[in-house]
Amino acid sequence: MFRGIYQLARRRLVSALVYSIEGFGAAWNSEEAVKVEFALLPLFTVLALYLREDGLSRALLISVLILVVVVELLNTAIEKTIDRISTENNPLSKKVKDMGSAAVLGAIINAVVVWGFVLA
Repeated sequence: MFRGIYQLARRRLVSALVYSIEGFGAAWNSEEAVKVEFALLPLFTVLALYLREDGLSRALLISVLILVVVVELLNTAIEKTIDRISTENNPLSKKVKDMGSAAVLGAIINAVVVWGFVLA
């Protein structure tokens, strides 16, 4: 019984990993902002590991960077969904896209503030 559950969970995990990698690829190919944030993530991760010795500070610095990438991926998904529904100019579509962009800006501001406090 447990072996069957283990195999099912393993298959599901592998499928989820494949879909996630495809999602990263789709975002990479369609959004310049994703490329910039993916390029900066390893650079700032190394910087966080170098600048701080305690694990909690390192984890905090890196997690806010990952949050920016996650919010950007969600924003990209929202934008692509809106474009899939209709490519014509629509005030509601613009508002939705602007809100997604505002969420990304909020995540970036959060990262800057956290880095500022941790490194001060």
